[in-house]
Amino acid sequence: MSSKEGGASTKGGRGKPKASKSVSRSHKAGLQFPVGRIARFLKAGKYAERVGAGAPVYLSAVLEYLAAEVLELAGNAARDNKKNRIVPRHIQLAVRNDEELSKLLGSVTIANGGVLPNIHQTLLPKKVGKGKGDIGSASQEF
Repeated sequence: MSSKEGGASTKGGRGKPKASKSVSRSHKAGLQFPVGRIARFLKAGKYAERVGAGAPVYLSAVLEYLAAEVLELAGNAARDNKKNRIVPRHIQLAVRNDEELSKLLGSVTIANGGVLPNIHQTLLPKKVGKGKGDIGSASQEF
């Protein structure tokens, strides 16, 4: 038997060589959110006796999608206000103006978020129009 035929060979054999660099589950799934950490939290949280291999990957993907959605809308809100930095106010505006996110986070209070600008119709002053310019305005609306 030659010295090349051993368990520590770099070619052939079963399994991957020992010298290869480890690849994270997040990288394998193509995600930014930590799959391993979420798996640890699922196990430590005792949500179930056992946690499948796909569960933390799926949960990481969902959380990453939600974070990306909120950040994109908040970034747009920041740009609308001519700011380069996202602050809680921008997150509040983004969430409350989006129907689905508003439903998801309906009972959530965002600290320093403020409220949506809204004035009830009954509080607005009534339009008084009795001038000569208003005679032909009714036909102009249609």
